[in-house]
Amino acid sequence: MSRPTIADLAKAANVGISTVDRVLNGRDPVRHQTAERVLQAAQEIGFHGVTAIRRRIENDKPIIKFGFLLKQSHRKLYQMWAEVLSKAVENFPDAHGRAVVRFMDDLEPAKAAEAIFALSREVDVIGTITSDHPQVNHAIDGLAAEGIPVFTMISDLTGAGRAGYVGNDCVKKGRTAAWFIDNVNPQPGKVGVFVGSHRYLAQELCEMGFRSHFRESAREFQMMETLGTLEEPDIAYDLTRNILASEDNWVGLYVAGGGITGVMRALREDGGPAARRLVVVAHELTNETRTGLAEGLIKAVLSHPPKLLAETLVTAMAKAVAADRSSYLSQHVLPFEIYTAANI
Repeated sequence: MSRPTIADLAKAANVGISTVDRVLNGRDPVRHQTAERVLQAAQEIGFHGVTAIRRRIENDKPIIKFGFLLKQSHRKLYQMWAEVLSKAVENFPDAHGRAVVRFMDDLEPAKAAEAIFALSREVDVIGTITSDHPQVNHAIDGLAAEGIPVFTMISDLTGAGRAGYVGNDCVKKGRTAAWFIDNVNPQPGKVGVFVGSHRYLAQELCEMGFRSHFRESAREFQMMETLGTLEEPDIAYDLTRNILASEDNWVGLYVAGGGITGVMRALREDGGPAARRLVVVAHELTNETRTGLAEGLIKAVLSHPPKLLAETLVTAMAKAVAADRSSYLSQHVLPFEIYTAANI
């Protein structure tokens, strides 16, 4: 039986003979997806040049430096995101990727804008979690003009310059948190929201969805004023202790930003009927929130799917590097995962 020829391979891959020739000899660029299809066909028909095709595809992969600007380095949540994003870059099949991860311990908008600009000098594309502020949007608009795409993850921005967003539908997320509090409580009462900062668009939209549910609810819950934790557990701890001491019939708390470990500490220390009655809904499944669910301090956690988010973001970032930036905008709204004590 004769060995498969280039013509046989072209037919099997549904491409032209000239395309196969380019894949084999590297005379001209070939789209990565097309080269992969030729490789797969070569393996299927037993083409003798499989090793050469695989080597050519590997050599032709672009080198991309993926930059990620995350929040506080001391928080385990962002350490987790750094690890998951780095792994997604390492496993990304269509490029030789290098992950450059930086953290912002100072969350002031001016510092965030400086950090975004500084990272842009090291990388080809950026993914970031940051506040929605004119200084931040101005910095991202400037990088867009330079051809450096910036993606938002988890919390979007209102500026036109960002290349895209990867995260949840935050209004739906807030309404889901309210649904839990509404349906778990036997009697209506006072409900509140903690946000890390009113400048995070995701948290603002979560709060909007939360309030929207209770405006429509047939039961007479009373919304308390939304309070900010500045993403700090100690502030969340103090807020929780003060409300437990001063508000009767407090039945629901939605922690839409940072600070859940402070809330948990306050509830553990109090241990009274008010603390036991409180239905708490938080974000992101971590070791700490798992513990809170297991102890009954938290009733539900609404979480981004880390691996899916990281892989989706890295793929979108790579496409943006290769695309015409002037016409590129990528939006990826991912489903959120729901955890209770029964399924952790």
